[in-house]
Amino acid sequence: MHPMYWQTTRFQVDLSQPRVMGIVNVTPDSFSDGGRHFAADAARAHCEQLLQEGADMLDIGGESTRPGAQPVSAVDEWARVQPVLQHALTLGIPVSVDTYKPQVMQRALDAGADIINDVWAMRWRDSSAGASPGDANAAEVIARHGACGVCLMHMHREPLTMQAAPMDGDAVPQVAQFLLAAAQGLEAAGVDRARICLDYGIGFGKTVAQNFALLARQRELLALGYPLLAGWSRKSSLAAVAALGEGSRLTASVTAAVLAADRGARVLRVHDVAATNQGLAVWAAMQAQDMQTAME
Repeated sequence: MHPMYWQTTRFQVDLSQPRVMGIVNVTPDSFSDGGRHFAADAARAHCEQLLQEGADMLDIGGESTRPGAQPVSAVDEWARVQPVLQHALTLGIPVSVDTYKPQVMQRALDAGADIINDVWAMRWRDSSAGASPGDANAAEVIARHGACGVCLMHMHREPLTMQAAPMDGDAVPQVAQFLLAAAQGLEAAGVDRARICLDYGIGFGKTVAQNFALLARQRELLALGYPLLAGWSRKSSLAAVAALGEGSRLTASVTAAVLAADRGARVLRVHDVAATNQGLAVWAAMQAQDMQTAME
C-alpha cells in the first residue's frame, strides 16, 4: 500500500484522511472562474479566503489547461505565479504550483514551493527557439530538489487537441499503465516514492463515460501503490450527466469529491473548499459509525 503521508518540501502531509487542495487560478482564461483572480492582489486574497474555508493546501496555476487553451511562455507564467506564491508561502500550509515547464518548476522550488503539480507528468519538452540543449528536464528538476512533493497527471494528447480526439477503449488500464510508468520513471531518477502522488486527469482527453469509469474503478489505480489526487471540481462531465450550465456545478462537484474520497482518493483538488469540507464532514460521520460497528 502507499504511505499514509505525502512528503513535500516543508510538510509531511498526513493522508490518513482526505485533504482538500484549494485552487488558485492566476490566469485570464481559466475555464471555471473566468480570470476573476487574475490580478495578483485578488489572488492573494483568494488564497486567504480558501484558507479560512478550511483548505489543507493550495494549488497556484499561471496557465490554463482547459480544452483548447493556448500555451503561455515560461516568463509570463512565472510573472503571474511569483507574487501569489510568495504570499501563499507565508500562510502555514503546503503550497503547490501547477506547471509543466521545468523553468517555472525550478523557480517555484527555489522560492520555497512544497509541491509541483504537473499535468504533463514530466513529459513536456521545450521546442522554442530559446531553449538550450543543456536545460534540465522536469524530472531532473524534481530529483535535484530532493524533498518536494510531485503530482503526476494523465493527459491524453495535449490541451489544444485532447477533447477533439479523446481516448479509445477502456481508459482505466491505459491510465494505470501510464501513471505507473511515469512514477517509476521518477523513482529511477532518484525521487523517493513518498514524494509522489498520482492524478487520473478527469477531462483531459477522456469521454464522459471514461471519466466516470475512472471514478467507479478508482481502487484499480490505488493498487499501483501511490496516493491519488482527484480533480473533479466543475468539470464538464459533471454538467453533462446532471444537465447543468457553466455556473451551477457546485453540488455535482462536491458529490464527485465525496465519492472520490469514499473510493480512496486522499487529495481533493477543488474550487469550492467550504462546500467540499461540508460534504466530507457528512462522509466522515458515516465512516466513524462504520468503524464503530466493525469494532463491536
